[in-house]
Amino acid sequence: MVDRNRHRCALLAASLLLSVPVLPARADPPAAAPTAPAGPNLQAVQHEGDVDLPEFTFRNGERLSPLRLHYTALGTPQRDAAGKITNAVLLLHATTGTGKTFLVPTLANHLFGPGQPLDTQRYYIVLPDGIGFGGSTKPSDGLHGRFPHYGYRDQVEAQHAMLQAMSIDHLRLVAGISQGGMQTWLWAEQYPDAMDGVMPIACMPIQISGRNLMWRQIVSDAVRSDPKWNGGDYDRADPPTAWTRSAALMFALMVSTPERLQAAGPDRAKTLAYEDELTAQYRGRDAGDALYDYESSADYNPAPEVARIKAPMLALNFADDQVNPAPLPVARETVEHLASGKFVLLPGGWGHAGIFHADLWADQLGAFLGSLSDQDNPHKPVAGVK
Repeated sequence: MVDRNRHRCALLAASLLLSVPVLPARADPPAAAPTAPAGPNLQAVQHEGDVDLPEFTFRNGERLSPLRLHYTALGTPQRDAAGKITNAVLLLHATTGTGKTFLVPTLANHLFGPGQPLDTQRYYIVLPDGIGFGGSTKPSDGLHGRFPHYGYRDQVEAQHAMLQAMSIDHLRLVAGISQGGMQTWLWAEQYPDAMDGVMPIACMPIQISGRNLMWRQIVSDAVRSDPKWNGGDYDRADPPTAWTRSAALMFALMVSTPERLQAAGPDRAKTLAYEDELTAQYRGRDAGDALYDYESSADYNPAPEVARIKAPMLALNFADDQVNPAPLPVARETVEHLASGKFVLLPGGWGHAGIFHADLWADQLGAFLGSLSDQDNPHKPVAGVK
């Protein structure tokens, strides 16, 4: 018999991960992973910081002075004779998330512990909050509709500038989930010599289009048509909230699977109650922050510049992902056309929400990092990495 409560909690947990940035700090494991192994003690190896870029010019010519970029870091940096950090890994979060997304048990318990792929005793792991998220500068800080319109390429340039300010010129790995996976593609193109390997998870190397664009447009239209939106100059004491129902339901339809949604709402009454639960989770989101985030994908299109990619790539997708349908051959063809690229289609089980279940892909990550250590390349592995 299907455990209905478990599936309801699992969908709510996935919704929270993308809608409420503070959730990843919770200590209790979500119902989505009741059998997750005991996690590492990350508090002992975790710290947070900010990098202020005095002036940042966006690709559309708009400027922000300063641009604050917040990050969470795990582990201890190792430095060369010049003081540059040599064991850094960059992990990039999904839409409306923050760097702390990677600290939820369904991810952290499979990634950062002793002997796990990103053991914090080996690597210095940087988890940035992108522009518009968490502790980084965002529309809700005060500019609202006057905030510069940023894109994924702006995010990557800002992340690069942040790392340089942190004395990180080279990365062992750049990896990301969903939106972060798309930014990983751009990292590989915009800074082809900056990393030893790249691993985009649950994304496609093409413009956002089809279902992926349609659902984003529905959310954007819901924000712009909200009676309290007022062109972005909304009352902070009485902010727009009508848009949250469309956003919550579209999100659930896209990231989950039909089977899990049916289990969460097995009859009319339970489905309607579940819709109310999902909507309530979005009520804490700022309309401007959400709008800017969904619309920032407009400049994403790595296809014309894939020939610039030099680093080995492992691209992972899920067979039951409705955001990036597996029948599209473009991802496999593009990756396998690279000089050192491998595409893996995982069975899944959670739909697009598989990005939050590292037990599905941690082994692939570990094997990929091991292959980088074995390569004869100009960027030697850091001391102690086998």
